[in-house]
Amino acid sequence: MSTPPSDPHTSPSTPAGTPLPRGTRVLGSHRLGVAVRVYRPALVLGCALCGLVFAAAVASLALGDFTMPVTDVLSVFTGRSSPMQAHVVVDMRLPRALTAAGVGAALAISGMILQRLAHNPLVSPDVIGINAGATAAAVCAIVALTGSTLQVAGAALAGAVGTALLLYLLAYRRGVAGYRLVLIGIGLTAMLTSVTSYLITRTDLNTAARAMIWLTGSLANRSWEHVGTIWFGLAVLAPLALALTRQLRLLQLGDDTAAALGGRVQLARAALLFTAAATAASATAVAGPVAFVALVAPQIVRRLLRERVVALLPAAACGALLVLGADLLARTAFGGTELPVGVLTGVLGAPYLLYLLTRMNRIGQA
Repeated sequence: MSTPPSDPHTSPSTPAGTPLPRGTRVLGSHRLGVAVRVYRPALVLGCALCGLVFAAAVASLALGDFTMPVTDVLSVFTGRSSPMQAHVVVDMRLPRALTAAGVGAALAISGMILQRLAHNPLVSPDVIGINAGATAAAVCAIVALTGSTLQVAGAALAGAVGTALLLYLLAYRRGVAGYRLVLIGIGLTAMLTSVTSYLITRTDLNTAARAMIWLTGSLANRSWEHVGTIWFGLAVLAPLALALTRQLRLLQLGDDTAAALGGRVQLARAALLFTAAATAASATAVAGPVAFVALVAPQIVRRLLRERVVALLPAAACGALLVLGADLLARTAFGGTELPVGVLTGVLGAPYLLYLLTRMNRIGQA
């Protein structure tokens, strides 16, 4: 039995009649129902990106206002460091690095799902309003409640899922066309951004200042509570995303073909949209709106692989690398001034969005 291009970590259960991409191997036994298809280029790329993520994390632990040699950083984990070094690494830098990696991975997974679901490289949670919905709800929690990590996370999840549902209902017309998703999403983003601005103008100065810092997409002062929030979300949602990759591949063939091949089209689309929204919300809850990572990371992986595979895990590693690198640059490249990571990703990602718009307009897709 042959199968379509796939993620290297997904189930082999795929429709017949479509070829495997070159380099794919099936490990295990179909008769026993235990088999995994491994697309070797995606596996190699994923391992390489994970190595770069580890290197970026070590650099993030070593560099800053108090620079430490890598050997001193490693000595912290063997119990041979001074109390000050242990405090700097374990209490200050390690939670920030782990949060950055989790945020990047979550945004990249969300972007990969949405781009493949809509057949459009412009679709990402920050472009089509999902992040704006999470942001508006999170700011509401900050303004109206105490703004604890749990409250902000719950509000962001509700806002993202609600926005995704509204977006789907407004964009659906015998299917969800990519260009309708983008146009309606841009409108929702503008509306929800106005709601966020209104909420800030109606609160006191201290709360408004706190909300504005969060709105820049900052990883400053991240704690182990934030680490637990983002990685708990990934522990729940990443396996769900991997389990849904077969349905995502079927939907890329079109609704009629997917239904003929055994796909549950409407249920699968709703589940994928919920997963993408919830994953983006978990990232927004702990770091604020970090722009363009969800847009850029899946495109980088797609161009490196040169195959139409749903490579969620390499995309997650790429997203983690982008946010870790951007945060390290934001902390160390501007002297004594530390930029919010969302500002830097926005500056670097906006030109890429303009490039995509120009390219798609040239070939008549937008």
